[in-house]
Amino acid sequence: MLGNLEALPLTHLSRREYKNLLVTRELFRQQLEMFETNSNRVDDRIVSISQPHIRPIARGKAGKPTEFGAKLSISVVQGFSFVDRLSWNSYNEGTDLIE
Repeated sequence: MLGNLEALPLTHLSRREYKNLLVTRELFRQQLEMFETNSNRVDDRIVSISQPHIRPIARGKAGKPTEFGAKLSISVVQGFSFVDRLSWNSYNEGTDLIE
């Protein structure tokens, strides 16, 4: 579709379809990069076309090697909970303790 814009103008796509097209194109780019470099890793890897912001996090908890979803660091002060960090990418919680 992107190579031949006269065949089907992108204006005929709904907003959701256009977003999915862009996500699919990036997914293809990532897969091609992994194939060409013979690796299993790429930065900001897309694992869901409908939710491209979700990242796999290697955890090894509860018998599952990988978890999906946001990672959250909270602190509790006098019975109140505060969100210190919310991220869809993996990070080391040890830096939160220092701060």
